[in-house]
Amino acid sequence: MKTSKKAEIAVIGGTGFEGLFEYSEELVIGTQFGIPPTIYVGKIGSRDILFLPRHGRDHSIPPHKINFRANIDALRKMGVKRIFATNAVGAINQNFKPEDIIIPHDFIDFTKLRNTTFYNKAPVTHIDVSHPYCPEIRKIVKKTAEELEIDIQDKAVLVCTEGPRYETPAEINMFRILGCDIVGMTIVPEVVLAREAEICYASICYVSNMAAGMQKRLTAHEISKVSRNALPRIEQILIETIKVLPIERECPCATALEEARLG
Repeated sequence: MKTSKKAEIAVIGGTGFEGLFEYSEELVIGTQFGIPPTIYVGKIGSRDILFLPRHGRDHSIPPHKINFRANIDALRKMGVKRIFATNAVGAINQNFKPEDIIIPHDFIDFTKLRNTTFYNKAPVTHIDVSHPYCPEIRKIVKKTAEELEIDIQDKAVLVCTEGPRYETPAEINMFRILGCDIVGMTIVPEVVLAREAEICYASICYVSNMAAGMQKRLTAHEISKVSRNALPRIEQILIETIKVLPIERECPCATALEEARLG
């Protein structure tokens, strides 16, 4: 379906956040990579926003089957310049605990089978991810949370695994040795594709559980329960952050392709 609808801000909702906001319009957007889940159109203040439920509105798409390229390409086609993502993560760092809210600053990729780039042919493109998450958005999110008196951590390395199974205690121990603080299944390649599309991207994560070996067992129902407790705070942070975003971007994300191509 073609659409003339445009919005510069999008929210990609993760587990438990499929119904994050109220929306006035639903769109199905086709891309060369396939069709993403239904995209919902709404407003925050005077600003149009889009909401894309990463796993589908009914949470029917497992993490290893998400069509990340279709998702990001659809948002790019609709004029999106900034993406806020929400992600459920497990805590590897023992200083974190369930329901903590974290803005990761870096990631390690342990996915295996995913399409991780838009550029599988010429022009050969090597995108820079020295600062994988938009520094401008991260700064505004942190300031907004502090003004709302919501505790938030802004330093964490997230390791992304393939899923859909949870990690083993031995894997978590390895990730800890490598310096990882939290673990999830959906950041990569979403964050990389956003950079290739010259879209600003930042993730607001919530700790749904302690990672394998740090609690007796892990269950999907536990994640859903924790997400319901974290949702009001994350929704508040998102709404107030979007309201104060500057119109113009002052970050390197917008020009990410300028020096990334050979030939």
